[in-house]
Amino acid sequence: MEKGKRKIRTGRVVSDKMDKTRVVAVERMTRHSLYGKTMRRTTKFKVHDGENQSQKGDLVKIEEARPLSRHKRWRLVEITEKSKF
Repeated sequence: MEKGKRKIRTGRVVSDKMDKTRVVAVERMTRHSLYGKTMRRTTKFKVHDGENQSQKGDLVKIEEARPLSRHKRWRLVEITEKSKF
C-alpha cells in the first residue's frame, strides 16, 4: 500500500442543514456471511463543504482528511451530479 493515499468515496448528500457541513450517505454492496445474499449497507459521513456548494440530493465525491471537528473526517472533492429539485 502506498503511503499518503487517501480514500475516496462517492455518495449522496442527505442533509445540508449545517453551515459548511454536509451529511453524505455512501452505499456499498456486501454479501451475507451465511446465506450469501447481496445486501445494501449505508454509512453516513460528515463532510466539510467550505463554500456550501452542495445541496440535498447531490451526488458527490468525498476524500479522507485530517480531523476537522469531533465528527468531520472527510472533505468534499467535487459535485458529480446536481440534484433535480
